[in-house]
Amino acid sequence: MEWIGEPPPGRIEVFEEEARTVLSRNESPDIPFRWSLNPYRGCLHGCAYCYARPTHQYLGFGAGTDFEQKIVVKTNAPRLLAREVRKLGEDGLVFSGNTDCYQAFEARYGLTRACLEVCARAGVHVTVITKSALVQRDGDLLRRIEEGAGAMVWFSVGFLDEDPGRGLEPGVPAPSARFRAMRRLADLGVPVGISLSPILPGLNDHRIPALLERAVEAGAGRAFMTLLRLPGPVEEVFLGRLRELLPDAAEALQGRLRDQRGGALDQGGFGTRMVGKGPRWQATRDLFEMSCRRMGVLFGEGAMAERRGPRRGPGWLFE
Repeated sequence: MEWIGEPPPGRIEVFEEEARTVLSRNESPDIPFRWSLNPYRGCLHGCAYCYARPTHQYLGFGAGTDFEQKIVVKTNAPRLLAREVRKLGEDGLVFSGNTDCYQAFEARYGLTRACLEVCARAGVHVTVITKSALVQRDGDLLRRIEEGAGAMVWFSVGFLDEDPGRGLEPGVPAPSARFRAMRRLADLGVPVGISLSPILPGLNDHRIPALLERAVEAGAGRAFMTLLRLPGPVEEVFLGRLRELLPDAAEALQGRLRDQRGGALDQGGFGTRMVGKGPRWQATRDLFEMSCRRMGVLFGEGAMAERRGPRRGPGWLFE
């Protein structure tokens, strides 16, 4: 396999499965989407801060290195989506939520592209959130979806190439590669935005203006940010790696995060992942919003709203 970034350390195991369902329905009013699709479980990117790590425990795996070394591939995801697409109604679909739909195995399996083909035929609005440059492979398809029901690609970028915190995301392509992919999609007419996620107090919050500037240069017109979450075992994984990488920063980050989380490292509950508190978090928000306004970048609820075009109903797939 050709890796987009650095290959992850350790032995990688792949588990192919015939999933029973492929659509996940969100019921939380705090999450700006209802339906998501995860073609894979686990993620080769290996981000120490990933809030989705605890979901691997439902499979009998660990939330630590198992998350990036034991990858489950839903080989029947496109067929299931074609069968279940009616459930979406007039709602859009988000790729993904608990994994990166463009992690390196997508180059071999092509499940995300096949699912996008289903969405294109059914007239489904698509939102992609990724840390990978591989998404540019599907620029033609995303352009076709954009011309119909609409498409949006969010690139998650929290560091610049030279930042030491980059070591917390060992399998992720370089930020410069993601910005190049962003530019390519924008040039094709696919709307792109930047997700400053997660914000790690003291490590990357000062990079907000520089990251936004790079994104605007690459064609981004929208932005959002999320504060670091450390649910359950993620706290141990993240702090352990941070102490190895930047031992002097670990204690300071914990203090800043507790200050912005109301005294705890995590507030718990998926719907609270973007909620911060206190004057330090307000200062971060102010920096983000002022930078967005200065650069003409849409943020807030308007940035997350779907842009819909003409749509064919999905029922024709089954005629």
